[in-house]
Amino acid sequence: MTRRDLIHKWLVYALGLLPVWLLDAYILPRYPLWGTVPMLLPLAAAAVSVLEGAYAGTGFGLVVGLLWELAYPGGFGGLVFYMALAGMAMGAVSQYALSQSFLGCLICAAGTLGLLDLLRVAGRLLARSAGLSDLLEAAIPEFLWSLAWTPLVWLIFCAVHRRVGGNKLA
Repeated sequence: MTRRDLIHKWLVYALGLLPVWLLDAYILPRYPLWGTVPMLLPLAAAAVSVLEGAYAGTGFGLVVGLLWELAYPGGFGGLVFYMALAGMAMGAVSQYALSQSFLGCLICAAGTLGLLDLLRVAGRLLARSAGLSDLLEAAIPEFLWSLAWTPLVWLIFCAVHRRVGGNKLA
């Protein structure tokens, strides 16, 4: 690919991220389901990592983490590194162990969301800000509700992948 093709490709991926971020930041928080708001940005990183591989997944995860830290209050910078590492891991797993399919994306998204929620719960437990049962009452529905949005995010990024001339999907 030429430099121009690469710039075009990642601009189109950024445009694909825009509706996901708008849903995540502005629409879904207004309509929580049983008090739970889904996280869609990790799903976007998972989808692109599965479609593009480890190197591109690292870069896209870094951008998603940076967007997440800058757009939402209370960040400490850790999401930038977490999303970059998650993008790299998901891309590698999908390249070598899973297929570049919806099922592979669902597994990678579940892993990313599960580890993120586990880290959040562990952090709150160490800070002694809440009990384990209270934290799990919030984390499990958030995990499941976020995972339910995987098909929509997958379809958006599959369309982008086809648009920019990606390889055939399994």
